Amino acid sequence: MFIDTHLHLVARDRITYPWLKDVPALNRDWTFQDYEVTAKRIGIEGVLHMEVDCAPDDIPNETAFIGELMTKPQSMLRGAISSARPESKDCEVFLESLDLKVVKGIRRVLHVVPDDVSQSDLFRENVRKIGKMGLPFDICVLQRQLSLACELVDACPDTVFVLDHCGVPDFTDDGFGDWAHSIATLSERLNVNAKISGISAYAKPDWTIETLRPYVEHVIGCFGWNRVVWGSDSPVCTLNSSLDQWMATTHTLIADASESEKTAFASKNAKRIWSL
Repeated sequence: MFIDTHLHLVARDRITYPWLKDVPALNRDWTFQDYEVTAKRIGIEGVLHMEVDCAPDDIPNETAFIGELMTKPQSMLRGAISSARPESKDCEVFLESLDLKVVKGIRRVLHVVPDDVSQSDLFRENVRKIGKMGLPFDICVLQRQLSLACELVDACPDTVFVLDHCGVPDFTDDGFGDWAHSIATLSERLNVNAKISGISAYAKPDWTIETLRPYVEHVIGCFGWNRVVWGSDSPVCTLNSSLDQWMATTHTLIADASESEKTAFASKNAKRIWSL
């Protein structure tokens, strides 16, 4: 049984998502009810909601929305990874206002802002505060930005980090070497974990198991079975596959692992990292 550490829900009647207008395939409501039907059929027992880069003023609304869903009888939702703006002077007040019964972690998408945002003293100071609160910080960067991830981690040695989407490899033959080296370098920081989450969305539409295998195996080889977690990245994964196809792909890619390794990857590590 898996814990999905990366589910996005879209509720356009109560939350604004400025970026969705540029991605027509995703620009609709994505409900927990629809997700839950498939999730229960494919072996998902618990879910963390991942912030959807909503309008900044709507971040508290997004957390409240997930909190409401968590209170429903037999809800699979275990908590939310909230958006935040560590580059803002108001971030400390925001962090103090969080409902930690709902919020289990923090993310700031870094590939939608200038590279120097994560390099400021204020940003790093606030990420250190996030760590002191016991909240992990998800790193969402593109392959070319993995060196920035290393710099951020080095500046915040007491914060637990989770790298999203295997570092978003660019899936080109001549790019694998640079990506692999960057992943290996980042994995040397023992406070960093890696999330194998819906990477089919970043490959070409004609991807196969063998397209993804070297990336998944390299991440696991670098981080080890005790520092990797699984995520669907639903509904983004639907751009090139489906939720059940991604789960089937995952089972194939980890088929040779031991039962203890599979359990660590599927759920045990997530429970530890996010205190579930």
